[in-house]
Amino acid sequence: MLVIKSFHIIALVAWFAGLFYLPRLFVYHADTTDKISINRFKIMERRLYYGITWPAGLATTLFGLWLINYNTAYYFQAAWMHVKLSLVCLVWVYHLSCGHYLKQFSTDVNKRSTRFFRFFNEIPTLLLVGIVLLVVIKPF
Repeated sequence: MLVIKSFHIIALVAWFAGLFYLPRLFVYHADTTDKISINRFKIMERRLYYGITWPAGLATTLFGLWLINYNTAYYFQAAWMHVKLSLVCLVWVYHLSCGHYLKQFSTDVNKRSTRFFRFFNEIPTLLLVGIVLLVVIKPF
């Protein structure tokens, strides 16, 4: 079980690294006007999203489900786990939102400002803080 938990944490770190960095790339991309830089950002964003963030998100979820399977009865009655899983669902919504913005940038139809993406970039931090506090403290 500790090996599965370790891989769950490793995947989580990789997933959130991507979710922290991708919107930061959006900030810079939204502020860029020269063609060479725009094309470079498109490549970086695509590789990060599909090459790192997606696999890490799937691995995090699969290892997490595997861990739940070790003590399903407890986790299904633990209120903190219900809140944590709700936050994980919000992380997936955020992840898919990043994919939406990635597609807008890839087709040159982004209408969001760098200011929007600076605020958007803070959302995964709040979600991660909530998830970690719930797992460590196990309130309720």
